[in-house]
Formats: sequence, structure tokens, C-alpha cells
Amino acid sequence: MSKRTFLSAQWEYLAMFNYEIDPNILEKHIPSGTEIDFFNGKAIVSIVGFLFNNTKVMGIKWPGHVNFEEANLRYYIKRFDGEQWKRGVGFVSEIVPKPLVTIMANLLYNEHYSTACVNHRITKTENELELGYSWQRRKQYKNIIKVSAAPLSVEIEPGSEEEFIFEHYFGYNQLSASSIIEYAVHHPRWETFPVKDYLIDCDIENLYGKEFVPFITGKKPHSVFLAKGSKVTVEKPTKIVTTLIKQ
Repeated sequence: MSKRTFLSAQWEYLAMFNYEIDPNILEKHIPSGTEIDFFNGKAIVSIVGFLFNNTKVMGIKWPGHVNFEEANLRYYIKRFDGEQWKRGVGFVSEIVPKPLVTIMANLLYNEHYSTACVNHRITKTENELELGYSWQRRKQYKNIIKVSAAPLSVEIEPGSEEEFIFEHYFGYNQLSASSIIEYAVHHPRWETFPVKDYLIDCDIENLYGKEFVPFITGKKPHSVFLAKGSKVTVEKPTKIVTTLIKQ
């Protein structure tokens, strides 16, 4: 294990519901020193459900925190480090069923985690792969995303929207008015399952804020993908002082 590695896990069955959004909606969320990474001129946000399996922190499996689900809303950004553009993601919301994960991620990475009941269901036959995630806070609305796909995975086409969505290898969060956190995420190029059908039923306003409602609620996704996933390593965070002061 590299000295820079903080977490390793098997990320599996990543369901991505992607929506075009007014870039102005994202301005208050974007960490200083980064900018929106557009796909063909479009700003994209993704509602994501996936599995954390075989999770280790600093090489250690924590009892009760090895396998769990996550649901999040993420957007796509990039940062020029003086030599190259680093393509990454930022998060509006990240939801897991483990309070300790929420506490540690928010403390160490200044993330946007919260805790709720999150579940998943996978059914696989010779002809069909069906996957669903649901999450709910107490007696609030039960949010559901489901995907039906072909059971055999295929390679991602170069230059495709799938490549854009999945080929972002950094995470960014605002740390202070003049600094951000950057961390690298390492994994091989993923394969995806061809999506046949999908369903999404989420209370977008209570989850993410009313400004997101016009772009997601009742709207057809720009695209829906299901990635097979792989082993992933997440590096320790690095503090970066930015020249742009976040208002």
C-alpha cells in the first residue's frame, strides 16, 4: 500500500443518472481555483448510487464498515496546476448508512456527507441485470433509482459521454476562504453494462435544494449509465492555497 493511500475499496455497480444543468446553479458549490468541466458545452450533474465493498482505511477493515452503499449528487470540475489540467468532481450531497463514515469524511476531507438508511438490491440472470438503490431519512420520502441492463459489460468508447462521466480522477472540496482540498482517486478504466431501462423517483428539493428541481424533477436524464466498477484507492488529502478567494 502506498504511503499516500488513505482508503481502498471495491466500488461496484455505479448507477449514474446524468442531467444537464444551468452552470450558474453550481457556482456557489465550486471550490476556488477550479472551474466547471463541460461536456460538449453542457454542465452536467449526476445522481449516483454505488456499493462500497471490502473497504479498508489505512489498510485496516473496520468492523461494521466494510460493505455499505452510497448515494450522491456530483458535478464535474477541473483545476490547472501550472502544468496540466486535473479533471475531478465536487459533491453537493453524499449519503451513507454509516454515521462514522459521515463523521470521518467530513472531518478529514471537508466533504458533504450525511447519514440515512440506504439499501440496494441486485438481480442478475443470463439476459438481465437489475439494480436498485433506495435511501430515506426517518419518515421522509423514500428515494429510489433503478436500472435494467444487459448482463455483459463492454468497454467505454473513447470520446464518449461515458468516458467523460467516469474519467475524472480527483476530488475537490473548499477548505477555507483561500484554500481547497485535493485528493486523487485511482482505478483502472471501467467497463459499463448497456442500459435498457431505468426509473428515478427522488425528492430533489429536500435532497439537494430547490434550485436543482427545474433541471431534474420530471426531466428525462441526459443519459443513464451503469459501470461495473473495480478496486479503488483514495489518497490522503492535500491542502492547496488558491489565489481566488471563495465568497
